[in-house]
Amino acid sequence: MPSDLNQERKGGQFFAIGAVTAPNPVLLAPMSGVTDAPFRRQAEGLGAGLVISEMTACAALAAGKRSAQRRLQGQGGLHVVQLAGCEARWMAEGARIAEGAGAAIVDINMGCPAKHVTNGESGSALMRDLDHALRLIEAVVTAVNVPVTLKMRLGWDDRSRNAPDLAQRAEAAGVVMVTVHGRTRCQFYNGRADWAAIRAVKQRVSIPVAVNGDVQDFDDANTALAASGADAVMVGRGAQGRPWFPGQLAHYLATGERKAPPPLRDQLTWVAELYDEMLTHHGVDVGVRHARKHLGWTLGVAAAATGAPPQMLKFHRSRVLTCSDPVAVRQRLHEAFDAFGQSAAALRSAA
Repeated sequence: MPSDLNQERKGGQFFAIGAVTAPNPVLLAPMSGVTDAPFRRQAEGLGAGLVISEMTACAALAAGKRSAQRRLQGQGGLHVVQLAGCEARWMAEGARIAEGAGAAIVDINMGCPAKHVTNGESGSALMRDLDHALRLIEAVVTAVNVPVTLKMRLGWDDRSRNAPDLAQRAEAAGVVMVTVHGRTRCQFYNGRADWAAIRAVKQRVSIPVAVNGDVQDFDDANTALAASGADAVMVGRGAQGRPWFPGQLAHYLATGERKAPPPLRDQLTWVAELYDEMLTHHGVDVGVRHARKHLGWTLGVAAAATGAPPQMLKFHRSRVLTCSDPVAVRQRLHEAFDAFGQSAAALRSAA
């Protein structure tokens, strides 16, 4: 069975998702406004086993909306497209479009907690009606020849933690992997993810299960995998400003080696490359604004790693994030990293 096959992950060899083989069992979560093609390409190049597109609305995709088509673009490696919707016909059509655009895997979103999604009866709202959820799953599985996966939460609220039931029915319908975020929809991102609750899902299915939620470091991954019994781990916010972390985590799971964060010069090189790619991907006007969150996260990570004082981070964040001239942004990024490096050197000298 696939879950038996995936025991090979302990040797760091591969991770099977239906007929598709990923190089390792560390997945980059789909994050709206974050995991566009440039960011996925970078995380994949730095060692993530599988990277998943931003959630794409099927109806918008079928209507040919430019924003949806941009989300559909691949990053150059294994292309996974996540789809959202509430009508079977549009889910099927969106899946066919994704497959035609080169998707190797189609992922169904039944986990997004955002009100603008759940108010339209999509995302985690589908966990309130498993019969309807199943009709959407069956429509997607029937529409394509590539593997179909499913991302969900524990349930809508604590009174209806029905993830095991949905997972079991999804497997019977042809889904080849499920990912479970260890919170209910009503929790949004409050509290801590309940990794142990995901074990009930794993016990009900024979397909691979990925654990998701609050995986920020190596110890989190160890605890999440042990508590859930999952076959893989999905990293979301833990990769923001740290595109290398999924790859480092994959290396750790394979070897036990805990690599230190990359040198500042590498972090600067990667964020500068990401910035340039985002300007090309989105166009300069949109790209400058879209990239700011990534620049802010990266500056925060670098400042924390070097022990830079809060006022230094605040100063450089303001200079970088309020600037709209790409040439000046790049220069200010260099100046920020130089200042962080000098701060680290001063701390070492003082010690």
